[in-house]
Amino acid sequence: MRCYLLRCELKTTASLDDAFRVFENPYNLAAITPPWLDFKILDKGLEMKQGLVINYRIRWQGLPMRWQTIITDYQPPYRFVDFQSKGPYVLWHHTHLFQPVANGTIVADEVRYVLPLGPLGALAHKWMVKNQLLEIFRYRQSKIGEMLGGVIESRPPTIEETSPVSKEKLADYRAHQSHRPAPDQQFAK
Repeated sequence: MRCYLLRCELKTTASLDDAFRVFENPYNLAAITPPWLDFKILDKGLEMKQGLVINYRIRWQGLPMRWQTIITDYQPPYRFVDFQSKGPYVLWHHTHLFQPVANGTIVADEVRYVLPLGPLGALAHKWMVKNQLLEIFRYRQSKIGEMLGGVIESRPPTIEETSPVSKEKLADYRAHQSHRPAPDQQFAK
């Protein structure tokens, strides 16, 4: 199965604590998601912590979809990971990283994902999914910059194909819902 890696980052003048605070509120996710996805969090009273389960609804190509993620790693104010436990991807492992630097904070995203449907998923990625994800993360970067008071510099989103994922490794990873980062070698055949 093909595995993809999406990366992007921006440097903001916001302090580490201020930058992380924006992400500590799960409801802010709606503010950084493009309106065409009609994103809604279905749960009330959420507080960010390890083990938090968040249920969403989105519309993709006009079709309603449910999505559920689990916060599998939570190390404020430096990182957290959301892992899709139910949704459209075979794998969605999103690491949010926060690094203090001179005069601000670097806010970075690393998303490892696998689409369903084998060769059909690869075609869908090439013709539609890749461009939509790049558009979504460009929008996110813009909105995050606004919420944090501006961007000093940014590295726009990129997507590359990484090591293939064996079905066995993927099943083992999903079964354990690992909170460790998902390095490419973990998925090697």
